[in-house]
Amino acid sequence: MSFDLWYWPGIPGRGEFPRLVLEAAGAPYREMAQLPESQGGGMAAMQAFLDGERGRRIPFAPPFLVDGDVIISQAGVIAAYLGEKLGLAPDGEADRHFARSIAMTTADVVAEAHDVHHPVGAGLYYEDQKTEALRRAQEFRAERMPKFVGWYEELVAANGSGYLIGGRLTYADLGLFQLVEGLRYAFPRRMKAIEGEHPKVIALVETVRAHDRVSAYLKSERRQPFNENGIFRHYPELDAE
Repeated sequence: MSFDLWYWPGIPGRGEFPRLVLEAAGAPYREMAQLPESQGGGMAAMQAFLDGERGRRIPFAPPFLVDGDVIISQAGVIAAYLGEKLGLAPDGEADRHFARSIAMTTADVVAEAHDVHHPVGAGLYYEDQKTEALRRAQEFRAERMPKFVGWYEELVAANGSGYLIGGRLTYADLGLFQLVEGLRYAFPRRMKAIEGEHPKVIALVETVRAHDRVSAYLKSERRQPFNENGIFRHYPELDAE
C-alpha cells in the first residue's frame, strides 16, 4: 500500500522531513498535491481535505500523511511514525522515545529559522518586517545556531556510533541532515564559520548524503531545491559570520 503525502508543491519545506524518511526506506508514496485532479490530487483536493470532507480527523495544515485510515500531521510526528513503521527508528523503547524528542527539537529549530525572516507575522511579506528580521537574525546566528548544532554534536559524541541515537540510520539523522542543509542555504557564511566546531555533526550529514537511497533521491527530480518561498530562505543581509 502506498502512503499519501500532502504538502504544498514547489517548495521542500516541512514536507521534506517525512519525504526523506520515505525515500530512505524505499517506501512507495504519492505526492498528492502534485498529482492531476483526475488521480485525486491537486491543490483543490488538498483544500477539500483540509475543509473536512474526509471526516473529523482534519489536519490543521500540511504536511500530513494518509496511511489507510490513519491521518497524521506535523512533520516530526509523521517522520517518527514512518521511521518506526519502516525500520528507520531505534529498537529499544527508551531510544524510540528519545528519537521522537530529537525530531521535535529539530522542528523547533526549523520554526526558529523561519521566524528569522518572518519575526512579526507569517501573513506579512518579508519586506514588511525587514528591520525586525535583521535584529532576529543577529540573535539566531550568534546564540541559537551554535546552541542547537552544539547539542546535536554532543548527542553524536555521546552515542559513539556516528549517529544521533542507536547504531544505525534513523529518521532523527535524516531530520538533522535536512536541517543542516537548510541552514547552509539560508546562512552560508555563518554555517561555514561554525561547522569546524561540530565535526561529528558534519560527518553524520555526509553519512546520510552517501546513503544509497538518499543519494539517488538527492540526484533525482523529486528533490525540490530550496527557494525564497520556503522555510529556509537566503537573504544575504541576514547572514554574517
